[in-house]
Amino acid sequence: MHDIKWIREEPRGLVDALVRRGTIEAEAQALVDGLIALDERRRSGIGKLEELQARRNAASKEIGAAKKDGQNDRAEALMAEVAALKTDIPALEEDVKAAEAELFEKLAAIPNAPLAEVPFGKDEHDNVEFTRFGEKRAYAFTPKQHFEIGEALGQMDFEAAAKLSGARFVVLKNRLARLERAIGQFFIDTHTTEHGYMEVAPPVLVRDEAMFGTAQLPKFREDQFPAGEGFWLIPTAEVPLTNLVAQSILSEEELPLRLTALTPCFRAEAGSAGRDTRGMIRQHQFNKVEMVSITTPEKSLEEQERMLACAQAVLKKLDLHHRVVTLCTGDMGFASARTFDIEVWLPGQDAYREISSVSTCSDFQARRMNARYRPKDAKSPRFVHTLNGSGVAVGRAMVAILENYQNEDGSVTVPDVLVPYMGGLTKIER
Repeated sequence: MHDIKWIREEPRGLVDALVRRGTIEAEAQALVDGLIALDERRRSGIGKLEELQARRNAASKEIGAAKKDGQNDRAEALMAEVAALKTDIPALEEDVKAAEAELFEKLAAIPNAPLAEVPFGKDEHDNVEFTRFGEKRAYAFTPKQHFEIGEALGQMDFEAAAKLSGARFVVLKNRLARLERAIGQFFIDTHTTEHGYMEVAPPVLVRDEAMFGTAQLPKFREDQFPAGEGFWLIPTAEVPLTNLVAQSILSEEELPLRLTALTPCFRAEAGSAGRDTRGMIRQHQFNKVEMVSITTPEKSLEEQERMLACAQAVLKKLDLHHRVVTLCTGDMGFASARTFDIEVWLPGQDAYREISSVSTCSDFQARRMNARYRPKDAKSPRFVHTLNGSGVAVGRAMVAILENYQNEDGSVTVPDVLVPYMGGLTKIER
């Protein structure tokens, strides 16, 4: 959420930010003008309300003095004035509340401002690659896609999942079930023992306020799974982890606060009809290791680079060829100020696919959840900066392992770092 004071003092800043995100300039200007007019109505109403309240209090005191001095006519006039004020004040209070609610609603629907270094563009075709790791593997046979491999092994069952839950679910069996568990355990162990993240086991049901705080609500309501009145299944552990600091004032000594969790995630994928209908790329339920950092404004960009390195580290240990791209203004998420995507190579698809997104949200989420810290040499608290990144998606990592480590006979070699987690098993066969 944006600071209305910033918009009031630097309206062109928000106009430019919206234009970079793809809004027509005239529409962006009209939106900003409307926000400023609404804010003026709110501020003017508050000023008038304070004046009326002050006059009511003063007149109430004057009534007693007038009666004491025998000024009955003046006392009656003052009582009439107070009675009128008691009618006017509630009406003005309602108008101020309405203006505040409307302003809040409009601000909540505006995306974060991209950082200046974010490349301008319309969609994923305008993203900018800046690094790669490893090389594409060469095969003496035509590589298969992960679902072909898993089904041939008899350990990946989409039909059984469809009977249970419908489309975009999977039942993993036997060694593939263990492989999924091993991948998640390897990721969480690496981030906690080598990267300094504190492991958290959060709830996967959260309230409206938590979803609003990280900006899933209200804009992306259709992409979420409701779970009863006022509750939602988490789309990512970013939601509970980031909201741990909601309505808090941390000390600067506590920062950076680095948290990680391995949780199931749930996404309705409302806008993905017809995309990735086969396999495990885009599912309603999947496991993911999430990393969240809470830090100071001065350290957020450095922290984002560090978080990216942590996400890459687990992929490097798995020896998975991947590239890193900076998302352009038209492809980045609603709450993000800058996002790096890690895209892993899938030989079966002959394509790079996203396996991790690492974003800094500046103080955008912090304002929504009122998360602040107290600097060492400052009297007033400041909003923290929040960052999140996949460390990484377990299902997509399994997809990458199956496709990159497949053998011509249909078996899959277990990556060396996962062998201990697989009880010494080095190959998955039927």
